[in-house]
Amino acid sequence: MGQHYFLTGTDTDIGKTYAAVQLLTRWRQDGQRVSAMKPVASGCTRNAAGEWVNEDVERLIAATGQTDRAAMNLYRFAPAVSPHLAAQQAGEVIDLDRICTAFDALAAQADTVLVEGAGGWHTPLNDHQDIGDLAQQLGLPVVLVVGIRLGCINHALLTAQAIAAAGLPLAGWVANQLSPQPVAYADTLARLRRTLPAPLWLALPWTGETTV
Repeated sequence: MGQHYFLTGTDTDIGKTYAAVQLLTRWRQDGQRVSAMKPVASGCTRNAAGEWVNEDVERLIAATGQTDRAAMNLYRFAPAVSPHLAAQQAGEVIDLDRICTAFDALAAQADTVLVEGAGGWHTPLNDHQDIGDLAQQLGLPVVLVVGIRLGCINHALLTAQAIAAAGLPLAGWVANQLSPQPVAYADTLARLRRTLPAPLWLALPWTGETTV
């Protein structure tokens, strides 16, 4: 049985997909059969075939070699807004059971499945459930992406507390440098390493594309 993970972030636009691609690439290079899911994606556009596609999902496809876009991205919405609002505008309701069923199918064929959430831990998915509820229903260890910027220590520790309150283990975290010269980068990284209850898996340098 493989080891699978749920990837979340301290906020939106802090580089969850960028971090996911780095992890998936390393695992694939190690010989693992990897798959990824981004069950819910807003800000989609139509491709030449008329399909709704999402830039983050396309990056995950490139990193894993997956071909079944529908299996890894069940809900696709055009408005670049919170998933629950995008779903409401589309006349849909995001169903967590449906996502879990799709995950089980992917997990049966992979050593590692990385499920990327949307926004942060409490981003709403429907009237009653959020990203944290999805992670809890999947029952996966969590990987936290911390966008290194002013205020990130508070955001990271609050998210870690919420993950623990959901009864899920924090497997590891990724530090993602969001600007060329972040204020007190070394001190911030050292503080997070002391206070987050999980090991630092990756420290990703600024590349100019780190929020993708």
